[in-house]
Amino acid sequence: MSVTQIGTYTAKLVDGPLEGKTISTDFTAGGEAQPRIMIPTDTPSKQYLYIRGRGIEFGEGSDADRRPRAVEYRFVQAVFE
Repeated sequence: MSVTQIGTYTAKLVDGPLEGKTISTDFTAGGEAQPRIMIPTDTPSKQYLYIRGRGIEFGEGSDADRRPRAVEYRFVQAVFE
């Protein structure tokens, strides 16, 4: 049995309360950058919602299925549970 490792990339948070920060996140099962990410805060009932922006950085190489090494994310809102 073979296990395919999807991998991770850097999410660059370009605005909002976490502006300038980066986090490591997983690709989707299909190998794409996440369309949206929820980031927990120090308050258990609060998270930040970020959506994928236009900025994408690729690493070196000429692989046919190159995946980005970094993707820009923009702040949408704070979510309270």
